[in-house]
Amino acid sequence: MSGEEEENAAELKIGDEFLKAKCLMNCEVALILEHKYEQLQQMSDDPTTQISQVFEKSLQYVKRFSRYKNPDAVRQAREILSRYPLAEFELCVLGNLCPETVEEAIAMVPSIKNRGRALDEEAIEKMLNDLSLIKKFE
Repeated sequence: MSGEEEENAAELKIGDEFLKAKCLMNCEVALILEHKYEQLQQMSDDPTTQISQVFEKSLQYVKRFSRYKNPDAVRQAREILSRYPLAEFELCVLGNLCPETVEEAIAMVPSIKNRGRALDEEAIEKMLNDLSLIKKFE
């Protein structure tokens, strides 16, 4: 992104590095950190192995703000969102915030309507309904 162009998440002007980066939803980060936490606890007999306060606080944060708790639901949410022409950033914002209506989704991620993609309100509503089914049956 050139220095002249101002970043604007509403228009998905977030920089090339960020557009190309793989983003993770909070629930995905929670799964990774929980796995690492279990590994660290197994090694807790070793006095040199300590779990940092930053690690523990990070784990608490992502667990608290994860919308999907079990691994199958996390995988299904990623699969549903991946079916649509979303940038990784948009996918993760929608997966983290779980808007309930098309209007909420567009308000939270205005770029889903601004980019001229084949993502009309019907498609957004279907995506949100599919996500809500995962939460309902989790």
